[in-house]
Amino acid sequence: MPGRLTHDRRILLLALLSGLPAVLVALLLVWRSDRVPGSSGPGRVQTGGFTAPGEDRPGGLSDRTQWTLTVLILGCWWGFALAMRERVVRPLQTVSNLLSALREEDFSVRARGVRRDDPLGDVMFEVNALSETLREQRLGALEATALLRTVMEEINLAVFAFDDAQRLRLVNRAGERLLAQPIERLLGRTAAELGLADCLQGQPTRTLQMSFPGGIGRWGMRRNSFRQGGLPHQLLVLADLSQALREEERQAWQRLLRVLGHELNNSLAPIKSISGSLASLLAKERLPEDWKDDMQRGLGVIAARAEALSRFMEAYSRLARLPQPKLQPLEIEPLVRRMAGLETRVPVVLIPGAHLTIQADGDQLEQLLINLLRNAADAALETKGGVTIGWAKTGALLEVRVEDDGPGLSNTANLFVPFFTTKPGGSGIGLALSRQIAEAHGGSLTLENRKQKTGCAARLRLPLT
Repeated sequence: MPGRLTHDRRILLLALLSGLPAVLVALLLVWRSDRVPGSSGPGRVQTGGFTAPGEDRPGGLSDRTQWTLTVLILGCWWGFALAMRERVVRPLQTVSNLLSALREEDFSVRARGVRRDDPLGDVMFEVNALSETLREQRLGALEATALLRTVMEEINLAVFAFDDAQRLRLVNRAGERLLAQPIERLLGRTAAELGLADCLQGQPTRTLQMSFPGGIGRWGMRRNSFRQGGLPHQLLVLADLSQALREEERQAWQRLLRVLGHELNNSLAPIKSISGSLASLLAKERLPEDWKDDMQRGLGVIAARAEALSRFMEAYSRLARLPQPKLQPLEIEPLVRRMAGLETRVPVVLIPGAHLTIQADGDQLEQLLINLLRNAADAALETKGGVTIGWAKTGALLEVRVEDDGPGLSNTANLFVPFFTTKPGGSGIGLALSRQIAEAHGGSLTLENRKQKTGCAARLRLPLT
């Protein structure tokens, strides 16, 4: 409000008003001191004017003394009022300067003469403590920011941050290389201008086939939201999957070729050997009497190996042609009870769980559970034990557990390697196919040895929604 007194002027005015009564009384006593009753006769009061300089007024003070006392009283009054104002205003100015330094992030300024047994000292002490706390927090924030900046610059992931208008506000060195432009030309541009508009729409986590000025291939995309300055922002991270996928593809081909070569050699080597033996037999001028038996045995071995090779190729085709699951509502209890009833070689104990319904492909889950129960039964037959199957709800997941009393797993490294098997006549695709089915449903399949007793435990986890 215009004309309103400031705080220091109010303090000064209050100090003057508090001393005003005493000043008035003192001045009254000084200037009325010449009234001395009885000095000029009974009942008369001498009220004359000024006396000559240097002369004392009868019964009173001289003019010089009165004026001196008046100046002294007024000077003391004004001086004490100013001192009181200064005593109140100076600490406030000190606190103001300290707070101004804190606002400007200068945490080196401290108040001096702090005493804890004084109210004003308590205020200064708390301001100093606040400054020290803010200094430590700022130092920690600077170190964390420096670490984050270093990590963002060193990681081989393109990181972008967009504001609510989809304008680029942050990019790291990998993002500059991906867009083939310096940061000065990228900041402030929209996602559409940078070719990243599609990444800010749709699913927050997915794989894209995209082309950028700095790279072409498959990209793993992750998007998340955060707030800065109270406004929503989006953080976009792009990872180049092409090199990793090519390396995985190369290793997969190497493993596949080793398996195929091993299986083909196992079948073709005896076929070649027996074929050569039969050809040598037929090339003889005189055939032995049992040549027909030799021919039948040789052709039988060739037929058996050819049939085994055919089964192997059929198993490979099944693994390679697994269709996408057709998700439908599926009740877990009838499914597990039905699959447990199919295994009759060993006793299967069913441990019922909660009544649950999930979205899944019933045919594929049946095949998965049949493989798990068959493997468990094969292991239990070695020790004449049993098999246990049950299910339960674990958070947002369904967990189906199949346990056996067998000897356990001796080697877990190659469990899910296609065509790897330790069973005579096994195809080696059961567990690989089962895990592929589980992952196609958004779940997982793990096998491990039981901790409390011998045997193996298989855990199938599937999302409930």
